[in-house]
Amino acid sequence: MKFFYSLLVLLFSVSSFAEQTNYLLDTGDIIQITVYGEDELSLETKISRSGKLNYPFLGEMKINGLTENALQDKIYRGLKGNYLIEPTVNVTVTQYRPFFIHGEVQTPGSYPYQPGMTVNQAIAIAGGLTERASKDKIFLFREKNKSQQIDATLNSTVNAGDTLTVEQRFF
Repeated sequence: MKFFYSLLVLLFSVSSFAEQTNYLLDTGDIIQITVYGEDELSLETKISRSGKLNYPFLGEMKINGLTENALQDKIYRGLKGNYLIEPTVNVTVTQYRPFFIHGEVQTPGSYPYQPGMTVNQAIAIAGGLTERASKDKIFLFREKNKSQQIDATLNSTVNAGDTLTVEQRFF
């Protein structure tokens, strides 16, 4: 029983990370919507470029920019009354949209985002730095403002959708 309780606590803490950090849903995230006891209302989907979801009974809903909690509440309010008496709705991000890394890393490209990721961890995921890489010239471009370059350190936080550039060092 103690193991089961520990497992539940761990699963809750992992699944609620996005909620605790006010993670905003956006294009590329894969979410799971579960309505207890209503299999036809439960689904897993990738958020499309339009940022909208066509949900049974409720039709098309704009969901990008919402937190898991806000989407959960929106679906709950839409289903309550006309369709269900007291729906139990749960929304979870099952896969975050990717981050991008290029420049002087072994394997540039896009990679699945992991909550709490730092620049150092992102570089490790991309196979590490090349021998010509600069640890002082790392730039971060936030998803919503790709034109603004931020000087990053190895301990800077990376968010889903961000782009990292690692420049060459001068010998």
